[in-house]
Amino acid sequence: MTTDRPRFSEAALAEYRDIVPRYPTRRAALMPALWLAQREFGWLSLPVLEYLAELMELPLAWVTSVASFYTMYWKEPKGRWHLQLCRNLPCQLRGAGEIQRAIEQRLGIRDGERTPDGRFSFEEVECLASCGTAPVLQVNNQEYHEGLDVTAALALIERLAGA
Repeated sequence: MTTDRPRFSEAALAEYRDIVPRYPTRRAALMPALWLAQREFGWLSLPVLEYLAELMELPLAWVTSVASFYTMYWKEPKGRWHLQLCRNLPCQLRGAGEIQRAIEQRLGIRDGERTPDGRFSFEEVECLASCGTAPVLQVNNQEYHEGLDVTAALALIERLAGA
């Protein structure tokens, strides 16, 4: 066994051990376990998926099929600041297209790309469930920025770039 294989930290392993008993089968606990693994390792590489399959005593095919089906699971590294811009109709009607063009121009990347320095990645997403405060941009799957315009979106990027 090599030491470079992914392993959960003690805290993540304790969280995993808390997650599994909440579900009737290990397979049913797979999605929250994948979410935990992504949070722990930053993205779901093949070695991470293999580790999770082994830990959960599930076939690797089940683990990889679930991870590959859902876009919320990242199969490649993202930037330190992962920006997700809603592209659904309410956001488009309120300026998401202009925000997208401004972000792409400012960062020099397009949908699905990461800056060469690894600081930012950008992705269009289907819905962030914030139609009443459109347009909306999410940072790192947790922080919402609602009612954006181009000026506010670029100010956010500048603030993140300085962090």
